[in-house]
Amino acid sequence: MAIIDSLVVFVVSALIGGLGIYVGAALLAGSRSYGRAVWTALIGALVWVVVDALFGWLGVVGWLLTWLAYLAVIKSRYRGGWLTAAGIALVGWIAAAVVLSVLAGLGVGGFSATGIPRL
Repeated sequence: MAIIDSLVVFVVSALIGGLGIYVGAALLAGSRSYGRAVWTALIGALVWVVVDALFGWLGVVGWLLTWLAYLAVIKSRYRGGWLTAAGIALVGWIAAAVVLSVLAGLGVGGFSATGIPRL
């Protein structure tokens, strides 16, 4: 049962992260594909984990490299430059925080937003 619970948490977290990126991409890049946003969230999460594992020990430099790698994923998946990618990430973080707050208010906790880094 623990495997099923973990899978449900992962899927819901990916959907929440995708929703955040979808909102940001819709507002700033004109994208209307939720599926693309979910894939972006999953790819971004994977890149975040790999780059953080390789460079996270460098303190602020490692943190900056990890963020740049994450933004590079968003930039590569949506039209616009680095500022657009940063805006999508910021709006995505805000949107995911709102969704998670609403879920917590409804008594549904234990989820995060896969693909939306914590600040």
